[in-house]
Amino acid sequence: MSVPLSVLDLSPVSAGSTPQQAIRNTIDLARHAETWGYRRFWVAEHHFVDVASSSPATLIALIAAATRTIRVGSAAVQLGHHTSASVVEAFGTIDALYPGRLDLGLGRSNHRRAQFRAAAGQSARTEHRPTVVRDGVVIPPPFDPARIQDLSRVAATFEALLLPGAESKDYTEQVAEIRALLAGHYRGADGVALHAVPGEGAQVDLWLLGSSGGESAQLAGRLGLPFVANYHVAPGTILETVAAYKDSFRPSARYPEPYLVVSADVVVAEDDDRAGWLARSYGHWVYSIRSGAGATRYLDPDTAPPLTDQQQQLVADRVTTQFVGSPATVAGRLSALQHLTGADELVITSVTHRHEDRLNSHRLLAAEWGLGHVRAA
Repeated sequence: MSVPLSVLDLSPVSAGSTPQQAIRNTIDLARHAETWGYRRFWVAEHHFVDVASSSPATLIALIAAATRTIRVGSAAVQLGHHTSASVVEAFGTIDALYPGRLDLGLGRSNHRRAQFRAAAGQSARTEHRPTVVRDGVVIPPPFDPARIQDLSRVAATFEALLLPGAESKDYTEQVAEIRALLAGHYRGADGVALHAVPGEGAQVDLWLLGSSGGESAQLAGRLGLPFVANYHVAPGTILETVAAYKDSFRPSARYPEPYLVVSADVVVAEDDDRAGWLARSYGHWVYSIRSGAGATRYLDPDTAPPLTDQQQQLVADRVTTQFVGSPATVAGRLSALQHLTGADELVITSVTHRHEDRLNSHRLLAAEWGLGHVRAA
């Protein structure tokens, strides 16, 4: 039996469109995803770029209001940009009206800040391991952050998201605070009991997300929490990430066994050639991120110019690990990823220039995967 499929949506803004339309498209996709049998619908958190998911809690509330049964959540709230109390209160507010449907995924933006600061003082390393194919899954060399061409925008973004003089908390400490606030045993300064209203007792499932075998994977394992390994962001470290989570796992009351979700970037069309054309401008979008400019508006493949050799080299790991093709082609590759990693669930993200092509991609995959009765959009 196939594992469940879920959706991670970035609310991409297409060239010639607007952020307002991107949000409408996200809500429309969520409604369809629920009808087509996807288990969850998650949104990400990005700032000062041309994706419209800058306020995940707000967007999650809108999606929950527009759907009925599908689980809705974050992948992920970046903890370095928020206090523990603000996260719990926001999700508690949504849970008050849509109880038992929320997934609170947490990410480590403070780690990324340190990573980029370190990369700013380094030259890109020229030695790396070669791309390999393991049981049908492409494993490229890990991406070196020092290859990002201009880190000034990244640094400015991190600074803009913190109050002057503020420092983000240690990730492990902040996860502990969120768990304590949800459970009702949080203690503030001088041991004073504080209670999140709303938030305490909220029926929210906590998830951690990670792109390496570092703190996030190991912490999720130690706490007995479900974990998302980001193959779509960091395909080169997927095996280390999965191993770190499973090796560190300790059973919890909710999860006696590890529960692993693996992400993949997907474009599906009626045939391989059509899907390849729709995905033609994906490399341009990844290049805008890795050049340091931040994610730009997603280009129309009919008018996007070819990438240069230098641009192609910068994005090769992401382009070669995108799952592009007919429903049978993509389902086969996803099955290989699931078998290699032992994933209990897969979460897919799909970006195309036209919203109708993105809807069709999710619809075709749902039908091929056997998620249930799937009709045309």
